[in-house]
Amino acid sequence: MKQKVYERLEALRELMRRERVAAFIFSSSDPHNSEYVPDRWKGREWISGFDGSAGTVVVTLKHAALWTDSRYFLAAEVQLKDTGIELMKLKMPGTPSVSQWIAQEIYDENDGGITEIGVDGRVNSHSFVEQLKYDLQQSGITVRTNWDPLEELWLDRPDIPNAIIHIHPLKYAGEDAISKIKRIRHEVNLLHGDGILISSLDDIAWTLNLRGTDVHCNPVFVSYLLIEPDKVVLFVDANKLTLEVKQYLCKIGVSVLPYNSISSYLHKDYLAYNILLDPDVTNSYLVNCVDRKRVKIVFGHSPVPAMKAVKNSVEIEGFHQAMLRDGVAMVKFLKWLQPAIEAGGQTEISLDRKLTSLRAQQALFKDISFDTIVGYEAHGAIVHYEATPETDATVDAKGLVLIDSGAQYEDGTTDITRTIALGPVTEEQRHIYTLVLKGHIQLELAKFPVGVSGTQIDALSREAMWREGFNFLHGTGHGVGSYLNVHEGPHQIRMEFMPAPLHAGMIVTDEPGLYLSNKFGVRIENTLLIKKYMKTEFGEFLQMEPLTLCPIDLTPVDITMLLPEEVMWLNNYHQLVYAKLSPYLSVDEREWLKNATKAVEL
Repeated sequence: MKQKVYERLEALRELMRRERVAAFIFSSSDPHNSEYVPDRWKGREWISGFDGSAGTVVVTLKHAALWTDSRYFLAAEVQLKDTGIELMKLKMPGTPSVSQWIAQEIYDENDGGITEIGVDGRVNSHSFVEQLKYDLQQSGITVRTNWDPLEELWLDRPDIPNAIIHIHPLKYAGEDAISKIKRIRHEVNLLHGDGILISSLDDIAWTLNLRGTDVHCNPVFVSYLLIEPDKVVLFVDANKLTLEVKQYLCKIGVSVLPYNSISSYLHKDYLAYNILLDPDVTNSYLVNCVDRKRVKIVFGHSPVPAMKAVKNSVEIEGFHQAMLRDGVAMVKFLKWLQPAIEAGGQTEISLDRKLTSLRAQQALFKDISFDTIVGYEAHGAIVHYEATPETDATVDAKGLVLIDSGAQYEDGTTDITRTIALGPVTEEQRHIYTLVLKGHIQLELAKFPVGVSGTQIDALSREAMWREGFNFLHGTGHGVGSYLNVHEGPHQIRMEFMPAPLHAGMIVTDEPGLYLSNKFGVRIENTLLIKKYMKTEFGEFLQMEPLTLCPIDLTPVDITMLLPEEVMWLNNYHQLVYAKLSPYLSVDEREWLKNATKAVEL
């Protein structure tokens, strides 16, 4: 693979010299600003060999670099070794921005006086491209957006996926598509928009109560949705639509046009006075397709993510049911785990396969919700580690294994992390494990006013760590879709300022962690429902209820480090887990769970 990357970089540079482009930027996105993208748009991975979900590669005529976040530092170091691509660690002191690095490289290289760089406007948002232009203009560098070198270089590039689309039943969606479209139109009007182009694939799937399989682990389909004052158009390849789906779309008043006709439609056929475009989601190419002589662009955040984030009563009940079945699968797995490890022959990949097989036995199972992370000991310190045949480690009856996994059920999406002691652990492991557990519990204990953002409560999960000089650089929590993407916004819990307010009905994860490079990692994650707490003269307050039902390993806990309220939460949570799951387990499984959820005392 290293040799292929080197050859691809050299072939790219040859094209760049021909086109007189001094640098080219490869993002991790697709035309819909997706986090996880279909194979066709994995150009950054193809050019660099780095397969993490987030990262930006810049190639100049002589050098190359990859920017990624702390989740992928260790993995990127391994994958980029001997490729000639330098790792740039985001948010670390001394790391230049993409624009700063480009400006310096072009100045240093001064190769023929070329001062134009390239970025594919079809797979980069309008806001990204405009910010890039602004950042580089003082250096005399211009940005070209109408060239995709992968069209020439990537000879076996995959096609746009064309899997069949399915109707998501109302008994799981809880609100019909006609109602959703009406609510969207109302919100768009409040933003002074006549129509809106929806580019995000999960927003389209949610709006229309449709699901697909175009993106690995995410039940979405490649399309655009245009909601106009008097009509709705879905831009999607017709071969993805069954007769049932065609009839359904007709019934809800949605017409269908080819996926690739969206650009010409925006330019010639959109007739309303203005159109709302989200600059952070809509790609630069489509923004430029709008005929601004006829149509005014209103730039603003799409109202759909915030609407989608607040679940209705049917979706909430679906989450409860999905978490119940997922918890049963997790208990079966955890009961199997220790004897299997002691018998020998287990690896990170075999644990992944076993857990997936147990989930697949549950009703309404559709798929996993992301690639399972099974990190044993040192691999647990790689935040988004995914075992491969080359890295697959034998799992022994000692130390810690971190397992982050989830499933797509037709009535809900799950996301859970447990770190498990497989035998003797060190005092350091015990201490770190308990710090993470304290952070996890303190966030779940939080009470806060309506409208508080996730940033304002993030410190609750970190305070005990901070006192000892520890920290983690990934987010503490993210939204979760209802049989949709496992990562959903706009709300998040993280150190960086995220202004999206928290409201009752939102789903959010609680997943603090600590990672000691080349030693081990610990993360503990539940998925939570934000719900009402109380109303006082100072306003309405919220709290969080755990949806995830699975014991937290007590073996590596240093009980003396826990506060009384933390012990009480742990015992109450385990009592809930046993009460909810035990009716669905065998006698042996119930006995195992009873021991795993036994009360602890200070």
